[in-house]
Amino acid sequence: MKTHHQSVYQQFDEQANSYLTSQVHAQGEDLLALQHALKGNLEAKVLDLGCGAGHASFMAASLVSSVTAYDLSDSMLAVVASTAVERELNNIETYKGAAESLPFENNSFDIVISRYSAHHWHDVGRALREVQRVLKPGGRGIFIDVVSPGHPLLDIYLQTVEVLRDTSHIRDYSAGEWSSMFNGAGLFVREVKSFRLQLEFSSWVERMRTPKPLVDAIRQYQTTLSYEAKNHFAVQEDGSFTSDVMLFEFLRQ
Repeated sequence: MKTHHQSVYQQFDEQANSYLTSQVHAQGEDLLALQHALKGNLEAKVLDLGCGAGHASFMAASLVSSVTAYDLSDSMLAVVASTAVERELNNIETYKGAAESLPFENNSFDIVISRYSAHHWHDVGRALREVQRVLKPGGRGIFIDVVSPGHPLLDIYLQTVEVLRDTSHIRDYSAGEWSSMFNGAGLFVREVKSFRLQLEFSSWVERMRTPKPLVDAIRQYQTTLSYEAKNHFAVQEDGSFTSDVMLFEFLRQ
């Protein structure tokens, strides 16, 4: 029986290059907002938690002193390392591990960032307590993730299609759930920004190599949606839809 961390490792270790070339991950309003938030921090040591193929790390590298790209997947980290060399980003280093157990000393980083990773973490509350531990006093974090709209009718659509597409998915948390988890970890949310993320269906499932029976299940499920769910997620005839994304900027208390 595989653990959740083993499932995440297997799922993403095979997809590293597709994430590097994914337009959803390589661009977007949220990435520009992250870039803006990092400006003026030339001396900062940054941890990119759940770095994936490294888009946030690459963007941050030109704005800060150093970036530690941290992920569970060997292949993702190899892509980050090789791409950093190609782009002559010499201040990026990679480390492997789970978000819930960071191999860093207390007060190691000025800023912790994370983008589209937390919905895979086994225990977000524990991971945030680790973030609080490795942040320096007065340090801050910037987390970006898909969020649940909160209402059960809309939440069940989002979680269902996410887990059918990617069996390592755990949960897209609501803003209220995030607030509770930040507070529980001793992290003070200073600012929240909202975005809408358009997901083209075929590339969305191909990026994760979703098996055809599960792709068919998603498409069949979409035909049963209520007007409210179809409207909120802007579900199209080809299965494409739009998700809610939030950026949380927080401080270590």
